[in-house]
Amino acid sequence: MTKDYGRVGVLYGGTSAEREVSLMSGKGVCEALRSRGVDAHLFDTGERSLTELVQSGFDRVFIALHGRYGEDGTVQGLLELMGVPYTGSGTMASSLAMNKIMTKRIWLNAGLPTPGYAVVQSEEELDEALQHVGVPLIVKPPHEGSTLGITKVTEESELLAAYRLAARYDAEVLLETFVEGRELTVPILGKGREVRALPAIEIIAPDGNYDYEHKYLSNDTRYECPAEVGKDLTVQLIHLAEQAYIELGCEGWGRADFMLDKHGQPWLLEMNTSPGMTSHSLVPMGAAAAGMDYADLCMAILDTASCKVQASEPMSV
Repeated sequence: MTKDYGRVGVLYGGTSAEREVSLMSGKGVCEALRSRGVDAHLFDTGERSLTELVQSGFDRVFIALHGRYGEDGTVQGLLELMGVPYTGSGTMASSLAMNKIMTKRIWLNAGLPTPGYAVVQSEEELDEALQHVGVPLIVKPPHEGSTLGITKVTEESELLAAYRLAARYDAEVLLETFVEGRELTVPILGKGREVRALPAIEIIAPDGNYDYEHKYLSNDTRYECPAEVGKDLTVQLIHLAEQAYIELGCEGWGRADFMLDKHGQPWLLEMNTSPGMTSHSLVPMGAAAAGMDYADLCMAILDTASCKVQASEPMSV
């Protein structure tokens, strides 16, 4: 018998640059929940007002939004104020993980491996940053996902154009040391002591170019799941993914992205707190390798929906 989750809203779409991906994710999630008897309803936050969301009567919410205003703590804060349980990480963890600069600072403070970097706010700062990071390097806006605004720079002459592209998305731009090697990702479920990583996945994109098209649209990218990296490295990847997730205070579900260099050293790149749930997405792939089908995964995530801020008793005067 299916647990009574009440009226469930699946938030999708939104207004971020990742809207199209979110539309695909949300539709898939909603169909899966309905297939298990859940009273699920799509709610496009990009087309409907916050007033409608407040008046929707949802008993809990599955967040299938990606990017700004959906994955960055803003909608999470609104749901906290509304007292509506929601899936995924809370306001603080969502905000931290969405900011790749803050993520790196927290990981470095915890002794976790992440590539060297510099932060620039103007074209005048590029030369000094280049001396610190060197080439090749990756230029990226710190608050975007799905590889939007990202450029690999192999020559100094390419840096200015790469910076200008990233600066369209963010006032601050992240310059990160490029790690040559294999691209891996580890999906994660749970919270605190109950955190568990799913099988690691290796991403093998044409010419190593895992861009928006190869992520969501084409069938040219190959995936190895579980990744064939050997037992010891698998254990290391799982441990690093779980620690990276815990250090940011994440919960519900997420995905840690890595590069594995030629010496076999894994480097943490970023944490996704509302990963894609499309037919090409990686969390469902990892779940399937662990014996969990798509609908099972959606139900498991829905089951963790909660408000993260615990209300305190009012002080007596």
